[in-house]
Amino acid sequence: MGKHRNPTAPSAEGLTPIPQEVMVKPAFVERYQKLLGACYDDFMKYSLSYSTKSIRVNTLKISVEELRERLEKDWVLKPVPWCKEGFFITYRHGRRFDIGNLPEHQLGMIYVQDAASMIPPVVLAPQPGEKVLDLCAAPGSKTSQMAMYMENSGVLVANDVSGDRLTPLGLNIQRSGIMNTITTLRANRHFSPVFDKVLIDAPCSGTGTIRRSLKTLQMWSPGLVHRLVAEQRNLIETGWKVLKPGGVLVYSTCTQEPEENEGVIAWFLARNPDAELLEIDLPIKRSEPIVEFEGKEYSPEVKKCLRIYPQDNDTEGFFVAKIRRQ
Repeated sequence: MGKHRNPTAPSAEGLTPIPQEVMVKPAFVERYQKLLGACYDDFMKYSLSYSTKSIRVNTLKISVEELRERLEKDWVLKPVPWCKEGFFITYRHGRRFDIGNLPEHQLGMIYVQDAASMIPPVVLAPQPGEKVLDLCAAPGSKTSQMAMYMENSGVLVANDVSGDRLTPLGLNIQRSGIMNTITTLRANRHFSPVFDKVLIDAPCSGTGTIRRSLKTLQMWSPGLVHRLVAEQRNLIETGWKVLKPGGVLVYSTCTQEPEENEGVIAWFLARNPDAELLEIDLPIKRSEPIVEFEGKEYSPEVKKCLRIYPQDNDTEGFFVAKIRRQ
């Protein structure tokens, strides 16, 4: 393995490097240099630096303006361009990162959430009165965001396959004041085709979230990616089967792996002629989707997907696809 030692001083971009020696697998370096080209160094610089904290205002409990008035004396709130309830947040009086200790967080007025994680619910745009399925819901950041957009009306099914994961999901639902959600623990084949919208924030290799969890670099392997692709294909097929005609499905991951992103979408489109991939129009800096990598060619349709790297917006890396059932 290769070692990567970060400096401790802030960089020219204002980044604060994580002061820790990091082991990077040679296979990872080779693969991501091939994927990113000249952008590889920037990718690693941001991936090995702390991200700016961000919050989402929970409008089920407080308005955006009221929340700003409560916090702006001690905190600088910079709007997240693609989510009108989202803010990048920094302390005015020095260094402080314990946002989870704020009374506003304990009372459910805000949710500490990476700004990139806010994108899938914004793209899905669930409406009051709709039937919505969050197939991989825990720990609940996107579930609570969708319930907020639904204004606590309609039905939101928050599902996961692990009982241990339902505990934080339930706590976050309760803290957020959500009343329209049914929490389920089911294998992914027992739902009926009644949903207007489906969100699949799929389990993934997480290479867009290295700055939040350095252990991702140690856990990553080509074999892990291959196993996850099989699970992701099963999830998107399951979500599609329960979606009503005219309904919309959003598939998202926090990885940069083409096989888990564009590869899954291209595979899915080839199997489902009634699937229409939609453009994603957001005020966000984005990178080009991958249409060919390591000898594999993907449908040109995947250019409609959203791919962002950590260095694009100083967030986590994310991938989002929006699909309508014709």
